[in-house]
Amino acid sequence: MKTYLVTGGAGFIGANFVKYMVKKHSDIKIVVLDKLTYAGHLGTIEEELRDPRVSFVKGDICNRELVENIFMNNEVDYVVNFAAESHVDRSIENPQIFLETNILGTQNLMEVAKEFWSIGRDEFGYPIYKEGKKFHHVSTDEVYGSLKKDYDEPKELILESEVAKIAIGRNNLKTYGSEMFTENTPLDPRSPYSASKTSSDLMVMAYGETYKFPFNITRCSNNYGPYHFPEKLIPLVIKNILSGKKLPVYGKGDNVRDWLYVEDHCKGIDMVITKGKPYEIYNIGGFNEEENINIVKMTIDKIRRIMEEEPKHQNVLTTEVENINYNLITYVQDRLGHDARYAIDPSKIVRELGWYPEIPFTEGIEKTIRWYLDNQEWVNEVEK
Repeated sequence: MKTYLVTGGAGFIGANFVKYMVKKHSDIKIVVLDKLTYAGHLGTIEEELRDPRVSFVKGDICNRELVENIFMNNEVDYVVNFAAESHVDRSIENPQIFLETNILGTQNLMEVAKEFWSIGRDEFGYPIYKEGKKFHHVSTDEVYGSLKKDYDEPKELILESEVAKIAIGRNNLKTYGSEMFTENTPLDPRSPYSASKTSSDLMVMAYGETYKFPFNITRCSNNYGPYHFPEKLIPLVIKNILSGKKLPVYGKGDNVRDWLYVEDHCKGIDMVITKGKPYEIYNIGGFNEEENINIVKMTIDKIRRIMEEEPKHQNVLTTEVENINYNLITYVQDRLGHDARYAIDPSKIVRELGWYPEIPFTEGIEKTIRWYLDNQEWVNEVEK
């Protein structure tokens, strides 16, 4: 039985990972470590915590003694590090907390893991580790900086034959630029948040080089799906539509993001942990480039259609159905240093590990909307 230490496991992606792993694997144990900041909510994993295989520790990944106690009480095989301050706007207002959590916290986790996993040294002085140990660091495409938006109107995206299988059943793949982020794209962060994540990536890589510390890094595109704290674009838009509030859109709304359904991301992480080559970095993205304004309009359209065709859902509205229209959109001053375009090329993980995203965006956004319609109690609870 493998034991996973999942940091940040009560947050959006971390909690979805815990749910995914508990459902998929019967022979695992999960220890969740979460500080329960504004974006971490214990109720998100309430069901999983009833499972005897899952336990919870409240605390900070920067706390050396706490992390050591977890390793002393558990034979940890994999550390899966989701714990991070991740909201760009908050990093602009208060960068220091991002540096402390994302850099120092990651280093603290690795240092403790190195201590408990080491069983000696080789002839060159490098640590020798217990078999089957790995530190998996969850990163972001934002470490690569910003891509050019070459086309005002998207063009058809042509995939190489070996990678085209991930597009089975999906139509109208498109792109707004001639280049995409690959694992070899130079790191070029543009915000305090992405700079802190880049620094943590480099620290993980440095531990791999200096101590032969076993690691993988995954860099994902924008995640969406259930249990997303309602300050990010999609859950914020859903919340505001239901209450008839204005929908703030930065600048002209023409910034492009690549969207990945959160369960597909979790599937990719699981595959990298168990099948990924040590010391390798894998990009995880869904070939779902879209302008922010189109995401907002699509969400408006889908909620309006659901409310008209299925009136039972109108009980969650605090506005009239007629008010669910594009008049809710309001353009606000652009974010400082707002990146123009992100686009992940996941060809490496497709070719090497056989990963592919199962949920096309048109399906995923509807699943997400319906989850929020059915789980308003969760939304109200996390916003307290």
